[in-house]
Amino acid sequence: MIKTKSFAAQEPTSILAPFDIQRRDPGADDVQIEILYCGVCHSDLHTARNEWKGTLYPCVPGHEIVGRVVAVGDKVKNFKVGDLAGVGCLVDSCGHCHSCVEGEEQYCENGFTGTYNGPLFGGENTYGGYSQTIVVKESFVLRIRHNEKVLASVAPLLCAGITTYSPLRRWGAGPGKQVGIVGLGGLGHMGVKLAHAMGAHVTLFTTSPGKIEDGKRLGADEVCVSTDPDQMAARATQLDLIINTVAASHDLDAYLSLLKRDGTMILVGAPAEPHPSPNVFNLILKRRNLAGSLIGGIHETQEMLDFCAQHGTVSDIETIPVQYINTAYERMLKSDVKYRFVIDMATLA
Repeated sequence: MIKTKSFAAQEPTSILAPFDIQRRDPGADDVQIEILYCGVCHSDLHTARNEWKGTLYPCVPGHEIVGRVVAVGDKVKNFKVGDLAGVGCLVDSCGHCHSCVEGEEQYCENGFTGTYNGPLFGGENTYGGYSQTIVVKESFVLRIRHNEKVLASVAPLLCAGITTYSPLRRWGAGPGKQVGIVGLGGLGHMGVKLAHAMGAHVTLFTTSPGKIEDGKRLGADEVCVSTDPDQMAARATQLDLIINTVAASHDLDAYLSLLKRDGTMILVGAPAEPHPSPNVFNLILKRRNLAGSLIGGIHETQEMLDFCAQHGTVSDIETIPVQYINTAYERMLKSDVKYRFVIDMATLA
């Protein structure tokens, strides 16, 4: 076993603090990664504080992991010591259900194993990326092709990137499409960047007038202040696709009204409290669709990373020492970050 330093929550009301964990020795199919950077996701906070229920303690969050390969098993074919590699939200799945066979491991019917907090339907705990090293089987390890100089900014692609890339690809964002992004946070800023890189016409919806210029800098063609009824009314029935990244309960009808006939709004933000139910006539009268999307499978996540490397796309980040994580959580609750915290794991030593 490999003794590993980490930061963990011991119970829902405790702060994250130093905690030693044990990683398994690499098996024949395993890759051991020295973690260099780990992004801080809103899911980390929800889980550490048991806001989604079912948290296993001690909880070591972190599923936006990038680092360097330091050991490989005898059967590993695609990674060698010294390679840059990443680990996202999944470290295992059943491998044989319909979803897994189709490369959609995030929808594994038998329950994927999260990078932290263990298997979906119960089982031994797993510990995430707020730690020095991680051992993952090769089929769940991702290749990083970005320049190492931007490695910290690559980390959030492993969750924020794939969470927005997957629905944009599935629902056909690209040239000639009108795409709306609701919210300009960790997810939303990646939605803007990726939709722009795909060639879509991008409209950002934000409640903050102060984010107008930043939205345009990130790639939005238009920015709509969603609290202004006139600005919202001017965009009624204009959009093919909306990615709604907001992780707080809010009125969905205001955004459904912006969709064309057959348009779709995809929810990727996961609020602790449910949204009010939308008006069914808002869906029926324009044959509109309301959908959800969960991260992406391993193949699609690799596709996203390669797309981002090709287009020079990374996250806008603030790098922090691991000892700052509890303050970072409080700032994240206030949306006081542009746009993702990333922990420099060298500070854990």
